[in-house]
Amino acid sequence: MTQLSAAPTPQRKPSDGSKALYGGKSNRRITVRDIAAAKERGEKWPMLTAYDAMTASVFDEAGIPVMLVGDSAGNCHLGYETTVPVTLDEMTMLSAAVVRGTSRALIVGDLPFGSYQEGPVQALRSATRLVKEAGVGAVKLEGGERSHEQIRLLVESGIPVMAHIGLTPQSVNAMGYRVQGRGEEAAQQLLRDAKAVQDAGAFAVVLELVPAELAAEVTRTLHIPTVGIGAGPETDAQVLVWTDMLGLTGGRMPKFVKQYADLRQVIGGAAKAFAEDVVGGTFPQEEHSVH
Repeated sequence: MTQLSAAPTPQRKPSDGSKALYGGKSNRRITVRDIAAAKERGEKWPMLTAYDAMTASVFDEAGIPVMLVGDSAGNCHLGYETTVPVTLDEMTMLSAAVVRGTSRALIVGDLPFGSYQEGPVQALRSATRLVKEAGVGAVKLEGGERSHEQIRLLVESGIPVMAHIGLTPQSVNAMGYRVQGRGEEAAQQLLRDAKAVQDAGAFAVVLELVPAELAAEVTRTLHIPTVGIGAGPETDAQVLVWTDMLGLTGGRMPKFVKQYADLRQVIGGAAKAFAEDVVGGTFPQEEHSVH
């Protein structure tokens, strides 16, 4: 397997409440500098997706330090079968809502398919919209070596970039939904992609659906944080789609998803109870009425 130049292995220290990304106290938004410092401290941190102000405010109050306004909104909220149809206008609207609903978290806005593939100039124009109109603190785009120049121009222009390699859902028509990085050749390509986004200036990189051993190797050798989703336990951070994590998404879940609640059952039960009260004439009652 191709080796990257190993970064110094951080020594894990007890979390200092004033410095910790998760649960730390702060009167300002978290920045990419805080993310870099967490890597140096060997501190793991969580990231969740968010697509609206109300949900984002709940996660912000819970101490989630980084939220991704992902183009996964296409599947979760907009009714698309894949993320491919999501537009930059939709991402700008959703990102602005999440920013308005938060005060502490670093908000990362996804660049949707077709908004950066033409080249660095298109990428800068699209990312500028998310920063200026929505107020995000960083953007995310997919691709390793193939997105090197886009990342470089954005970073040089003052826009922090989170990269995304491994399974890249915007390329579903070409690669399908399957584990990436299996086999010597595929592993070498993923390592090259990781090195490319780091060299281009990305402040972090998402590793999606990558063998745990390979993700651990990338995490050890990069000096920027790795964010895993289906990439094992050794990445610096972990991200989940919030509707998956809280059991709101229907159907079969990916193996890497852990459900922490069953909101689909809770919300469905509440809706049925409301309907039965209305049909049965038990809602509204006197205490719910005005005179």
